[in-house]
Amino acid sequence: MQAGGAVLRGRVQGGGRLFHRKKIVWLLMLPGMLGILIFYVVPFFGGVYYSVTDGSFANNYVGFDNYLRVWQNPMFQLGLKNTLELSVLCAPTIWLLSFLMAAMLKSLKERSTGFRNILLMPYLMPSSALLLIWLTMFDYGGVVNRLVVSMGMERVLWLEGNALRVPVVLLYIWKNLGFSVVLFSAALETVHPSLYEFASLEGAGSLTQAFKITLPQIWPTAFLVFVLAWVNAFKIFKEVYFIGGSYPDDAVYTLQHFMNNKFAKLDYQDVTTAAYSFAVLVIIMFVLMYRVKAVRGEETA
Repeated sequence: MQAGGAVLRGRVQGGGRLFHRKKIVWLLMLPGMLGILIFYVVPFFGGVYYSVTDGSFANNYVGFDNYLRVWQNPMFQLGLKNTLELSVLCAPTIWLLSFLMAAMLKSLKERSTGFRNILLMPYLMPSSALLLIWLTMFDYGGVVNRLVVSMGMERVLWLEGNALRVPVVLLYIWKNLGFSVVLFSAALETVHPSLYEFASLEGAGSLTQAFKITLPQIWPTAFLVFVLAWVNAFKIFKEVYFIGGSYPDDAVYTLQHFMNNKFAKLDYQDVTTAAYSFAVLVIIMFVLMYRVKAVRGEETA
């Protein structure tokens, strides 16, 4: 009986210590949780409520009238179209280029470190410095036009009209390529070399090994790189803003331009409504991409 009582007391004391530790953990987490609640959760739901009111002092409920008005705005439609087009163009491009470059750098082994550092430099540089370099290169008398003339073609106004998309997309790729290469390079190091040896013995070529061995092995990282590339593509704004101002050419007018211009006019209703409309679209796209990732994971399992 005494032994049983000692065991029971030990369990009670151990449970008390465990509860005390959990209480300390919750107390340590409390400031961070309050910060998230105050600065993220409350403003989020407050914005949702504000987007379905008329913005007056009484905040009268108007339903989805604000959303209908914004979605019917030609400038919102233009900004949304360009934002989606740029993201569809940029994200797959940088994903494919970074994967191929990481695979090539892996073959260099120790010598690849210097190349990775060079590729990563634009990602670490301020955007203003990159823009100065880009403006100089794509100026009417810049290096790019000199190269165009040397090939027997006429100079192009790269910083105006539809042609502005070319330097914007190339700048995005140049700035974000290095970070994606680093992520892919780290993932490639986890693939066991014996898998490639067995595949070579079976007669599999480099392309087959890449899609049948490499990608299935690093699929979580590949998905992460694509998501980051997509998110960064949505944020293509400051590059265009520095070149074309608040109202650039229609070819590069993004949704961020629409929201910034509305904010400058103190039209907070349209800013909030446009932001939440775009957020819903982004969430839908991410859910679809996550579903594709899940299906892909089931196939490779």
